[in-house]
Amino acid sequence: MTRALVIGESLIDVVNDGAQMSEHPGGSPMNVAVGLARLGRDVELATWIGDDAHGHIITDYVAADNVHLAAASRGATRTSTATATLTGGQASYQFDLDWALPAIHIPQHCLVVHTGSLACGIDPGRRVVAQTVATARAASTITFDPNVRPSLLGDPHTAREDLEQFVRLADVVKASDEDLTWLGQGADPVEMLTEWMGMGPRLGIMTMGEHGVMAMAAHGLEMRVPGERVKIVDTVGAGDSFMSATIDGLWTAGLLGADHRADLGRIEPGVLRQVLQRAARIAAITVTRTGANPPRTAELG
Repeated sequence: MTRALVIGESLIDVVNDGAQMSEHPGGSPMNVAVGLARLGRDVELATWIGDDAHGHIITDYVAADNVHLAAASRGATRTSTATATLTGGQASYQFDLDWALPAIHIPQHCLVVHTGSLACGIDPGRRVVAQTVATARAASTITFDPNVRPSLLGDPHTAREDLEQFVRLADVVKASDEDLTWLGQGADPVEMLTEWMGMGPRLGIMTMGEHGVMAMAAHGLEMRVPGERVKIVDTVGAGDSFMSATIDGLWTAGLLGADHRADLGRIEPGVLRQVLQRAARIAAITVTRTGANPPRTAELG
């Protein structure tokens, strides 16, 4: 059976809304792993959690959707947290992070490796992730979502240099317009994505919230898909749901795996539109719910 490997942080979101505190499993890569599993894919998550109460919450959470947790994931001295304080509906975050995953085993029959977010911006784990992705390219499609956290990455110029190491290794890059604008220090996000495409990816995707999605393929195809209008509860996990749905769609289309790298760059317009529309729909369902709660295949009709 073919498998997806997702590499990156999982943590506990501690939410303070002024009246009470609540704790929820979070982390962009973990959300992508759960989203893929809910769409019926066999998924392994390489993350970095402790043998503590928070670590047990995450272990139980991913196990509920049959996500396999890589053996090396449990060696942290503590499980990372992100404390969100809500003021007038807006959240400000304070992070307590430990990202020092020592080694990552690439499973057999690994068709795709996804990474992104803090795992690609924080040492020492970042270097291990880069080495693993470089090795995995021989057999697997590499997908990457920077999912930028400005408060942690500091200087956008330095962060961009670090993240572009992964752009050069990736076959599929997905980023929000806000990510690209911040990394480009105000540059046009379409121009940023175009520049990234020149570094080697076969498919580049930019999400633009309610304004939809644009994509460009290596052979010159460009496409825009409108967003779905829904009643938004919150946007937590929307981009991660879109990412997992995109991987799933390319999987169904037979475009994953190193042997299909050239085919991915020549993706047919009808196939790309179908992938993007379905991913936009799945993200739209996610924003109608509280927290990162992507739909299962049975909910899609």
